[in-house]
Amino acid sequence: MANSSIPGAGPRPVNVRYAETWLQMHGLGDGSPTPLLTARLAVRQRVRLLGSVLQAVLILGAALALAFGGSGSHRPTPVLALSALVVALVLARTLLDAWIRRVDRQAGAALARRAAHPVQLGWRALLGRPYAVLVASTFAGAFALGASALAVGEGTARYAAVVVLVAVVGVGIGEALQLRELLARPVVAEDEVSLMADVIMRIEDARDGTMPTVLWSLPMVLLFGSAPGWWNAASIGFVVLGMVAYITVQFRAPGAAAVAREVVGAR
Repeated sequence: MANSSIPGAGPRPVNVRYAETWLQMHGLGDGSPTPLLTARLAVRQRVRLLGSVLQAVLILGAALALAFGGSGSHRPTPVLALSALVVALVLARTLLDAWIRRVDRQAGAALARRAAHPVQLGWRALLGRPYAVLVASTFAGAFALGASALAVGEGTARYAAVVVLVAVVGVGIGEALQLRELLARPVVAEDEVSLMADVIMRIEDARDGTMPTVLWSLPMVLLFGSAPGWWNAASIGFVVLGMVAYITVQFRAPGAAAVAREVVGAR
């Protein structure tokens, strides 16, 4: 990749080592990464870490909403607080995406030239059909579990179902906004190699952002309540089947680098 730089960038050596490993892992050569690529990968690494923190906060918030409202009169205050937390987390996720977009914009402004044929990815290239089916079925399963407990449960189980459904809807809104951002994000590339790297990064962003970890965790909130035995069995089965499906997709679906080569080669 050609040597370019962002004014005032100066990434730490650990970021350079990470970028070198990333290039080798995706078959993009053994050369030193440009400061542009290093900066773009570094911000994505930080955003993934902060995104994991946001997911943990959502799970903790759902558990606390059940703990403070799942006994006695099931007051609506904890659910309202959880709804406010969901809005705040969606806003935080939007700000993280804006951070990536700002770094990419700086990288694009520093390019001496731009790729002649920028690639605009659709959702099929971005996620791929197997991942899209996995995400859709996971959302459907999590929502069905919450709705079934709400319909047939009572007391604590019904209250916990409301908590789960609020959190599931929040996750869905956050992921939809993130995918929309990825689809609209402009390409930052000056040659075939950097174009390949750009496509791979966006595919990895999409797959990482739609990992069903939180959706597997949320139904477990009800296990701490008074959910009926059949629901507990269905919830555990949902998690087990989801993990098996995810592992299968990971092994059988083409990797991000393979999809990127197909997309770039099609131009």
